[in-house]
Amino acid sequence: MNYPMIRYILSQVLRLEAALMLLPCVFSLLFQEMEGLYYVAVAVVCLMVSIALGSSKPKNFEVYNKDGFVAVALAWLIISIFGAIPFVLTGEIPNYIDALFEIVSGFTTTGASILFNVEALSHTSLFWRSFSHWIGGMGVLVFLLILIPVKTGSRMNLMKAESPGPSVSKFVPRVRENARILYMIYFGLTLVELILLLLSKMNWFDAICISVGTAGTGGFGVLNSSCGDYTSLQQWIITVFMIAFGVNFSFYYLILCKKAKVAVKMQEVRGYFLIILTAIGLLVWNNRGIIPELGNNIRIAAFQVGSIITTTGFSTADFNQWPELSKMILLMLMLIGACAGSTGGGMKVSRIILMVKSVRKEVQSIAHPRSVKKIKMDGQVVEEEVLRTLNVFIITYLIIFGISLLLISFDEFTLETNFSAVAATLNNIGPGLGLVGPTSNYMFFSPISKFVLIIDMLAGRLELFPILLLMLPSTWKSK
Repeated sequence: MNYPMIRYILSQVLRLEAALMLLPCVFSLLFQEMEGLYYVAVAVVCLMVSIALGSSKPKNFEVYNKDGFVAVALAWLIISIFGAIPFVLTGEIPNYIDALFEIVSGFTTTGASILFNVEALSHTSLFWRSFSHWIGGMGVLVFLLILIPVKTGSRMNLMKAESPGPSVSKFVPRVRENARILYMIYFGLTLVELILLLLSKMNWFDAICISVGTAGTGGFGVLNSSCGDYTSLQQWIITVFMIAFGVNFSFYYLILCKKAKVAVKMQEVRGYFLIILTAIGLLVWNNRGIIPELGNNIRIAAFQVGSIITTTGFSTADFNQWPELSKMILLMLMLIGACAGSTGGGMKVSRIILMVKSVRKEVQSIAHPRSVKKIKMDGQVVEEEVLRTLNVFIITYLIIFGISLLLISFDEFTLETNFSAVAATLNNIGPGLGLVGPTSNYMFFSPISKFVLIIDMLAGRLELFPILLLMLPSTWKSK
């Protein structure tokens, strides 16, 4: 393993975090809050550690496949460790495990919180919580791919380890250009949402926090009601952009390249919108007894479907009180998640489509043993290696889910609470059902359970394997 290169990457990550941690200080100045001093202090510490780690540049800038996974996992751990410190220093989240839970939830765009009264936080910390979604949404290493001097193959190894989904769409030949385009689309969509929310007369601070939170498909709000107190128009704007950020960004690239016909034929995107429309229809029908006014029913159903399938986690209603069918639909959406190549979490729509096609192929092979069937996606034959990786992912996912569920069960909460808590953290959603519903939080879990859920959030955001690789003793052995 190329340890000098990994140290260099971590030093660059800390340097970036130090710079980003100065942004909350702008709000500290605007609102005349003292909390900004603590963010400056932590930024200085990040910079000093960065200088220590990167004191000597590596001779070999190659990042091998294993190095990429290890570097990404360590990068996410280190930004979380330092990112939690300001909460403790300001006294707003005095317990470090709670502060770590909160910031990991932010960076992984989960949106699960341990706070009872969000509105008691300073504007400085409120912005840092929401901005952590924007940082983690596209990925820290994806941004650094634009800056750090590594070879094209090395960049792809880093991108594969951090980008969500079963594969990375190489829609341009150069990975650095790929990363630049991704961030242009990401920033552009964020800016458009911000402008629309401001035009809808939303408070400018709320508009900024909601925009960056929606972009990262996070879910940290600045009000205790999440998005329940915003106007119908503002909720519709948020709904549209939650769904938009759950779309594979390759779709937007194709649109920009005037290849709309190719874009609209993407099976994953079509499946994604089909699932959304079906779920909205079912919720509207099933909730007609508790939300009789059709317009409100559609708006609330669309918001919650968009929030859950994209794993954003904002809420406008307490769906914990909805009928059982409605709650089951939302639970299924939690597991499905958004598209690959988006900022959303979950298992990804592309994986669900491939699993359905694999089952259909197996059934057909039993009925017609001599037939030769190939699984195709967007007109291309899916390689056996991709299907093998898919099967391994599903098995690993179920194992982690089961172990996590078993470990947090020692807290003696209900199966509904425990199951949805693991589903909501492993799929980076935030709110679940039972005691972790949209009007509650995760504070009541024990420190051990919170640590388990922290690992789940990181594993879910990084597609399981980078975090697991850190736990493997052979990873750290020299060749």
